[in-house]
Amino acid sequence: MTTVRTASICFVLVGLVPLVLGRLHPFRDAGLDASVQVGDPSRGRLAFEKRCTGCHSLTDNHEGPRLRGVYGRDSGSVSDYAYSPSLKNAGIVWDARSLDKWLTDPDALIPGNNMDFQVAEPVERRDLIAFLRQSSSK
Repeated sequence: MTTVRTASICFVLVGLVPLVLGRLHPFRDAGLDASVQVGDPSRGRLAFEKRCTGCHSLTDNHEGPRLRGVYGRDSGSVSDYAYSPSLKNAGIVWDARSLDKWLTDPDALIPGNNMDFQVAEPVERRDLIAFLRQSSSK
C-alpha cells in the first residue's frame, strides 16, 4: 500500500510543481517569451561596454541618448537629445518586452528610427536588458 501511496504523491507533485512554478514566474505570467525572462546584469554590463558604448553612455548623450534610467522611461523622452520623429512619437515605455523587440530589430518596432544596430543573440539581449534595468534602479 505504501508504494501506491508514494507513487500517487509523486504523481501529484510532478504535476503540481510546474503549475505552481509557472504561476509564480512574473515574466511568464506577463506573456513574455523565454528570451526576456532572466538576465545576468554582470554579463549585460560587459556586453554594454563591448557593443553599446560606441554610441551610448549611461550618463551622457552621444550619437545615441544616455541610457541610465531607460528602463521604465517613455521612448524619445530625454529632453536634451534630438530623436528621430518616429522614435519621439512612438509612445513606447521601455520595459523587458519593448527593449527585447527594439534590440532584436529596431526598424521592425519603430520604422524610421536612427538606430542601425541589432543584438541577434537572445541571451545577450536578456543580459543587456537586465543591466539596463539594474542601471535604472527598477
